[in-house]
Amino acid sequence: MITCTVRYEIDPDKLADFETYARFWLAKIPAMGGTHHGYHLPHEGPNDIAYCHFSFPSLAAYEAYRDRMRADPDCDRAYAHAVRTGCIRRYDRSFTRPVLDGASADELGL
Repeated sequence: MITCTVRYEIDPDKLADFETYARFWLAKIPAMGGTHHGYHLPHEGPNDIAYCHFSFPSLAAYEAYRDRMRADPDCDRAYAHAVRTGCIRRYDRSFTRPVLDGASADELGL
């Protein structure tokens, strides 16, 4: 599994527009074979930083999603919304491998 974390710099005056954008992807990523772990919007601290996390079974599956996304008219509409409203100033992506199965100290030999 590979998880993509997107760190957004958003316009805090356009938070509602960004949330509209986010809600689209919360439905679209699972429809395209991924697992969305949610968007995390500003609450305390900086008011212009948001995050989202989503996973695909492999990097190849993520790359296939990216190809399908580029050809999808609804994805184009979501991107056009972000551009039209200016809710996203910039973003960057990182890819990680999650560790999701915990174990006791005895099981781990600690």
